[in-house]
Amino acid sequence: MSLTAPETLVFWMTLFFLIFAFLLTKMGWKPILNAVKEREKSIEQAVLEAEKVREEMAKLKADNEKLLQQAREERENILKEARELKNKILAEAKSEAEKVRNDELAKTRKLIEAEREAVVKDLQNQVAQISLEIAEKVLKNQLADKDKQMDFIKKNLSELKLN
Repeated sequence: MSLTAPETLVFWMTLFFLIFAFLLTKMGWKPILNAVKEREKSIEQAVLEAEKVREEMAKLKADNEKLLQQAREERENILKEARELKNKILAEAKSEAEKVRNDELAKTRKLIEAEREAVVKDLQNQVAQISLEIAEKVLKNQLADKDKQMDFIKKNLSELKLN
């Protein structure tokens, strides 16, 4: 059997393809498959790492939100305590000012009362002094002579009741 040129060409091409496939399988296919498998593993690992990182980021975000909420609550508590302390201090200051004002008012009233009593006493003394001076002048005038003095003494003795 004799082969023609195209048949010979097909024969040799098939033979070379089979040899090339055999060599490629023995020498190139395993390393290529190993490289593909390693690449597949590294991609899988990267996806797992990315998933881990995503979960960790979600956890960190939740933790941050929780910390932020705690910080807000703590800030609100601090502000509330500060307002209460301010109100307490203001109330104490008002109470203290009211007490001081009342004490000062009482002292002032006592001082005014004491001054008024002193002025009244002084006026009474002055009125008594003036009355005595007037009485003395009137008596001197009326008792200038002896007859008038005797009449005055008798009159006063008769009005005076002895017990």
